[in-house]
Amino acid sequence: MAMGSAIARRGLKLVYGGGNIGTMGILARAALEEGGKVTGVIPRKLYELVDHVELTELVIASDMHERKARMAEAADAFIAMPGGIGTLEELFEVWAWRQIGYHAKPVGLLEVAGFYGPLLSFLGKVSEEGFLKPVHLEDLIVENEPDSLLDRLMEDRPALEPKLPERHRSHGDRP
Repeated sequence: MAMGSAIARRGLKLVYGGGNIGTMGILARAALEEGGKVTGVIPRKLYELVDHVELTELVIASDMHERKARMAEAADAFIAMPGGIGTLEELFEVWAWRQIGYHAKPVGLLEVAGFYGPLLSFLGKVSEEGFLKPVHLEDLIVENEPDSLLDRLMEDRPALEPKLPERHRSHGDRP
């Protein structure tokens, strides 16, 4: 897979969920085959259920909360590739964390064959309706090619001004 190879060629370390199947298993094997370093972080329950790629490092977390916290701590940036509900949940969590100032690490989407097109259209609608500031929508980095995405993620990007609670609105007002 091109993303795994691109990460390894740049001397970056891949941190991922530690499984052997699906897109992420393919990504990990591609990075390893290119000589890259790969750290998997997997909750104990899943560790006991799945086979594993021979990784540079495998961290066994007690549960999903610890897994996500350890992955977020170890990462310099976050990339979402085509995936399911877990991918979307993790994407929105790290993006929201960036928006409210829990971290200043860039968040990107690898758009493959229009996979994220409907989601990006929806997010545009969310912004148009005032539920997402345009600056926060623009902060999500979207590229079609792994190298282009990595280039943009590695740019020196300032942290966003954290979203602050709006205390003076009535409950019926929209942002």
